[in-house]
Amino acid sequence: MTAQTKKRGATENGDGGVGLGLAAFIANNEDVGPIVRHAFESGKPEALLHSLQNIVKMKEVDIEEICRLHYEEFILAIDELRGVLVDADELKGTLSDENLRLQEVASALLLKLDELLEIYSVNSNVGEALSTLKICLQVISLCKICNRDIAEAKLLSALKTLELIEKDYLQNIPLKLLKKVIHKQVPMVKLYIEKKVCSEFNQWLVYIRRTAKEIGQVAIDQTSLTCQKDEGMCARQREAEESSRVGFDVNADTLDVEHMAEEPMLEFDLAPVYRAHHIHIGLGLGEKFREYYYNNRLMQLNLDLQFSTSQPFVESYQPFLAQVAGFFIIEDRVLRTADGLLSEGQVDTMLETAISKVTLILEEQFSRIDAANHLLLIKGYVSLFGATLKKYGYRSMSVVEILDKTRDKYLELLLSDCRKKLNYAFSKDSYERIVIKKENEYDTNIAAFQLEPVDGVPNLPYVAPFSSSVPNACRIVRSFIEELVSYLSHSGSTNIYDVVKSYLDKFLIETLNDGFLNLIHGGSLEFPQVVQIAGNIAILEQSCDMFLWHAARLCGVPRCLLEKPHSGLTARAVLKASQNAAYNGLITLVNSKIDEYMLQLTSINWTLEEAPEHANDYMNEVIIYLHEVVSSGQQIVPRDALFKVVSGALSHISDSITTVLLSDRVKRFNANAAASIDIDLKVLEGFADDTYRMTGFSDLRKETSFRDCLAEIRQLINLLLSNQPESFMNPVTREQNYGALDHKKVAIICDKFKDAPDSLFGSLSSRATVQSARKKSLDVLKRRLKDFS
Repeated sequence: MTAQTKKRGATENGDGGVGLGLAAFIANNEDVGPIVRHAFESGKPEALLHSLQNIVKMKEVDIEEICRLHYEEFILAIDELRGVLVDADELKGTLSDENLRLQEVASALLLKLDELLEIYSVNSNVGEALSTLKICLQVISLCKICNRDIAEAKLLSALKTLELIEKDYLQNIPLKLLKKVIHKQVPMVKLYIEKKVCSEFNQWLVYIRRTAKEIGQVAIDQTSLTCQKDEGMCARQREAEESSRVGFDVNADTLDVEHMAEEPMLEFDLAPVYRAHHIHIGLGLGEKFREYYYNNRLMQLNLDLQFSTSQPFVESYQPFLAQVAGFFIIEDRVLRTADGLLSEGQVDTMLETAISKVTLILEEQFSRIDAANHLLLIKGYVSLFGATLKKYGYRSMSVVEILDKTRDKYLELLLSDCRKKLNYAFSKDSYERIVIKKENEYDTNIAAFQLEPVDGVPNLPYVAPFSSSVPNACRIVRSFIEELVSYLSHSGSTNIYDVVKSYLDKFLIETLNDGFLNLIHGGSLEFPQVVQIAGNIAILEQSCDMFLWHAARLCGVPRCLLEKPHSGLTARAVLKASQNAAYNGLITLVNSKIDEYMLQLTSINWTLEEAPEHANDYMNEVIIYLHEVVSSGQQIVPRDALFKVVSGALSHISDSITTVLLSDRVKRFNANAAASIDIDLKVLEGFADDTYRMTGFSDLRKETSFRDCLAEIRQLINLLLSNQPESFMNPVTREQNYGALDHKKVAIICDKFKDAPDSLFGSLSSRATVQSARKKSLDVLKRRLKDFS
């Protein structure tokens, strides 16, 4: 068979391409495995088998040709071919089995392939889902963080998380439902944050209003402490200047400024305000919150300024002013640290509102106060209130101006209070010299007021030369000075010493001095008490310099300025005059007491039949009383003043006896009665001489002695008992022996004097002759006195 025949046969079989290829592979002795595999993979094993059969037929033709040509070889070839055929059948069976096995394996692989393709699809979907889920998880994580921050009250952090969600994630969320939910919840969460922070801020408003009182009180206390330190430094500086002036060490009294404690900063919580402000700014509501803050704080201020009259002002002024001060201290801190939450204009508006209201309240309450110490306490606290506001940069001039308007009222109240205290001290004083038994009593009542020049404590018990009203009066005067200086120093005046000196003079004259004068002229005190009052006045008159120095020290005036002429108090001279008035009161009191004794003179028997041997009882009582006067007055009253008292008393006794003899109560009296008066006078003259000599009055070198005070009554009694009464009309004799007598008084008394008793046997007595001569002389005197008149 030729090549054309082969080609035609292959083509007729319809699979020339596969057959040619397979034949080429077989001809070249190559592996036909790929062709077999391809046939099975393409699902056309029948074509392969058909091609193989065609090849076999072709080979059979070739074999026949060859066999014909090569019979023997052909026979051999047939044998080989038969073997090949057997092998082919075996191969066919094998291929069939492999095909089956291949189909079985391929089916499983195809299933796996389908699964793999499905897995590839799932993988793509899962990747997309993971990408979506990642975004959603990030958003949900942020939402969780936001919820956690809100639960932990970290509202600012929560707000920042919301801003992050809105800015970076909200538009990129792939899930529409989640995106819708987030888009819906974000405004709600913002509203919740706004309400939450507003709730916290409202709680802060309650807290800060409750705390403002304490804040203000602490700030005012700090201001008070600062003022005290300043005053202490000024006082030490003045002491240093005084020490340097007199030659002491200047550095001994200097202040160690380095060790002075610094003023602590007031602590109060503004974190809720800062947080609320920042959160509202983050929410885009900054202006709304600023308005909300201002309106609420202004409302709180108005509530703080609503003063209740149910409680006395003196008990409520400190909490009231501390509340207002605390309010503005807080606002000052907010203004400086809250990043524009408040403006200076808003703070000024609130300050003007507060100052206006406080001013009205103070003016009204000041008009109702009736106690100086209350007014001083309130004024001092108001001054500290103004100083505290000034320290924080506020103006409070109108409040300070109110204080200046209350000065006159305060001084009236202060004078009235001190007057009441003095009157109470005077009323409780027994006016007996106080006895100091303890050292602390000496320090409190004597050394503290420099009432004794002695350094150190004397031997105890110690009898002071004054009564209890003197240290009490010193306390009252010093209290008056201190309260007055304290009041005036709060007014801001620099030169208050002249004002203090003026009012101190007024107080000492119109209150202290008038109090003593009222006691002196009251008429309810005994002689020892008036003596003690006179001694008290002398002590207080000497204490005027101490009072003035105390005022100068408090006012910051150097002591050297007090040594200038005319720098003392007028009150000292006034007290000196009152001391003299007290001595004159002693004279009046003694004479009044003597008048009580002299009333007995009118009840004695003026027509005695026999001359008495002893003095009358009234004269004994007078002598006892005069001894008491001298002994009690000698310890306190100066000798000049006591001399006037005793001489006045003796003169008064003389005048009293003369007045009784001149009065209508004595119709007549005889020589025995005159002798009785003579005995009384001798006793009185003995007292006068002893007192004048033994008590040192003779050292005064007065022109008259105590005996001279009795000259009138002595000369009168001598005249009545004289044997020649008519010698009174002799000018020389009258000048020598009766110079103190008035002829008119002598005429009246002589008319009442009957030298001898009018009895039936009067002419028979042993003294009849002498009495007759005296009577004749007396009758002559009476006639001549009538002629002289």
